[in-house]
Amino acid sequence: MRGDSVPLLTPGVAVDHCVLTLWTDDPILAAVADAAGIDRIGPDFERLDKRRRQQGLGYRLSEHRHDRLPAVRDALRHAELFVRTNPLHAGSPDEVARLLEAGVQVLMLPMFTTPEEVARFTAIVAGRARVVLLLEQIAAVECLDEILVVGGVGEVHVGLNDLALSLGEPNRFALLAMPLLEHIAERVHAAGLPLGIGGIGRVGDLSVPVAPDLVYAQLARHGASAALVARSFLAGGGDLGAAVRSARARLAHWRGCDEAELQSATAALRACTAT
Repeated sequence: MRGDSVPLLTPGVAVDHCVLTLWTDDPILAAVADAAGIDRIGPDFERLDKRRRQQGLGYRLSEHRHDRLPAVRDALRHAELFVRTNPLHAGSPDEVARLLEAGVQVLMLPMFTTPEEVARFTAIVAGRARVVLLLEQIAAVECLDEILVVGGVGEVHVGLNDLALSLGEPNRFALLAMPLLEHIAERVHAAGLPLGIGGIGRVGDLSVPVAPDLVYAQLARHGASAALVARSFLAGGGDLGAAVRSARARLAHWRGCDEAELQSATAALRACTAT
């Protein structure tokens, strides 16, 4: 793993585009988000064991409905249709078949722990959609190099909520400044795969636990080229397109920052997440 004082990006080297993903089964919101420039839009269908795993933590269990998927699909003009599936289980072949039949273009697999699980899932998908691995278990991190060479993997996204649970870390944002995330980023980049990290809030939103700007800085530091759009991003109404443009501009700002600026932002994040 890298030491804390070493940045993961050469100053001035930019990731060309940050792919933004919005989870929704609302076709009206999907159409607005599509017009606003969000890249991937669709429901979150992860259900299996999630209620027990996150009980008492205040995280939202998705109630997105399968019967709304066609309407979301039809609302999109530019964005890719996206779904987070259940973890790999006996019904995964049928689940994937239904989603592909509905036109889903990007499938996110949560809660895997071994390369064998990933290989089984990518075999089910068989190249018919882009597979994004949601890395959220320390057991998966421990065999990450083996996972990254599985055929059919298109991208890796670090899920901060469940990875923090897996580590026993009370503050998910603290992970952004930990050597563990530096290690993950190094390995994913070395494998030639795009890296996504967590979610982003609206620029300037001071109602959230950690200032969005500090999160943006970490995405730049780790070379992330994808992020989820957090629920807080949508709060307060306003012009979603303007919010998306502001987010992209702020990400571009941090990608252009030098080592000292990135390290200062990292120190500020550590200070506000210290327990």
